[in-house]
Amino acid sequence: MEYLNGAARVVVKIGSSLLVDDKTGSLRSDWLQSLSEDISDMQSKGLEVVIVSSGSIALGRKVLSWSEKSLSLEQSQASAAVGQIQLAQAYQEALAQYGIRTAQILVTLEDSKDRRRYLNSQATVETLLEMGVVPIVNENDTVATDEIKYGDNDRLAAQVSVTIGADLLILLSDVDGFYSSNPMTDANANHYTKIEKITPEIEAMAEDTKSKVSKGGMKTKLLAAKIATAAGCDMIIAKGTGSNPISSMGNINKKTLFKAQIKDPQTARKKWISTMKPVGELVIDEGAVNALFSGKSLLPAGVLIVRKDFERGDAVSILNTKGEVLGLGLCAYSSDEASSIMGHQTSEIEEILGYAGRGVIVHRDNIAF
Repeated sequence: MEYLNGAARVVVKIGSSLLVDDKTGSLRSDWLQSLSEDISDMQSKGLEVVIVSSGSIALGRKVLSWSEKSLSLEQSQASAAVGQIQLAQAYQEALAQYGIRTAQILVTLEDSKDRRRYLNSQATVETLLEMGVVPIVNENDTVATDEIKYGDNDRLAAQVSVTIGADLLILLSDVDGFYSSNPMTDANANHYTKIEKITPEIEAMAEDTKSKVSKGGMKTKLLAAKIATAAGCDMIIAKGTGSNPISSMGNINKKTLFKAQIKDPQTARKKWISTMKPVGELVIDEGAVNALFSGKSLLPAGVLIVRKDFERGDAVSILNTKGEVLGLGLCAYSSDEASSIMGHQTSEIEEILGYAGRGVIVHRDNIAF
């Protein structure tokens, strides 16, 4: 699977024009079946896969018999509400034939801007991937308005990739990569196999080309590439209209690879955390210090002192008993909750707080030393 660039965690974005027939508005079941075969093959080789899928509005508008090209906000939200059920069921049935379980996750732009929601999303996806489940992510169009929308699933897929530390983002659409100009109108357009860095010259080449059911043009794909590659995630734009669209990238279809600007997605994430201003402090014992530097998370049992007031998702300084700052982390609990469970075993959290909280106070992926 050399065409997957040695990735271990992959986000696959599915455009509406691939999943939904442009003329009839019906689901392309045979195509979805072939995609499921590809995903099964990826999982069998140890890869973790997340799908970001368009198509809910396109499917819903057919059920509601809305044939007009432009829908009002209320009509779009109603279409999404109907289509999300069909979309989730279609993926569930297609992947179940290969013994793969699925989960639906609906998000808005606000979810990635708010640190508490960000942590919730990250923890949910991580847990699902550990269980071998394929999360199906979509924008929550039923509640999102323009102010809180990504607006297209290319950028949503890029943000999901950043959130979960993916190694590779694949944008499957009706184009086979990046060109120097629009190949539909310019016969002399040059195809790029690899782009090492997105320069102003590259950005100037992008033109918006949209199908009847797809929102994202080349400009949005380029923006997605900037988001993903800055966070250490490679990105591929590939044509996905044919059967087995992922495995076809190997030797059949052309594609464009955008190279990550740093090697490790976790490095970018920790760099982002390190720039935050700490709101509180956690003083930890020597055993917890050793655990952290051996790559483990910070458990409640290792916390000795909680200082200052902070909320869940806030950045906190982590100190040893000498007062030396070891690093910065995003805390999974508020200061009041952390004070209540510090020094206790994870198994005691539910009894103390009255609910089953996170097993760690700061996850290892959310610590920057």
